[in-house]
Amino acid sequence: MQIVAALFIDEMAMRQVAGGATRIDLLGVQFSGAAPQPVPYTWTPHLVVLVHCPLDHAGVAALEVTFHVGAEELARNVQPLQIQPGKFGRQLVRPEITFEDYSTVEARCRVDLGPTTTVPYTLLPPAA
Repeated sequence: MQIVAALFIDEMAMRQVAGGATRIDLLGVQFSGAAPQPVPYTWTPHLVVLVHCPLDHAGVAALEVTFHVGAEELARNVQPLQIQPGKFGRQLVRPEITFEDYSTVEARCRVDLGPTTTVPYTLLPPAA
């Protein structure tokens, strides 16, 4: 299996279209945001990871996502993936991350110890 995309989002909706195809509507894709209050601030983002399963794969794997600021690991999530061969799947990851200062956290995503897809998110000071 391979990761097609990983994004921080506000919302996600699934819908069927003509011919039985499925659409995933991603709303509020973001790579930074202003904190609603001064730090320390605990953030619980929605990270969606889109994964493709090749036809010759068994359809079962593990998704690991770790969250880092610099070399420090702040959170880790491991969950099973079960995707029909030849199809796509999506997983939501909802960590709880406490920012001690305004900085960038990296979500490092991988399937079965494979290549890593890194998605940054920068927490900015509250808007004036």
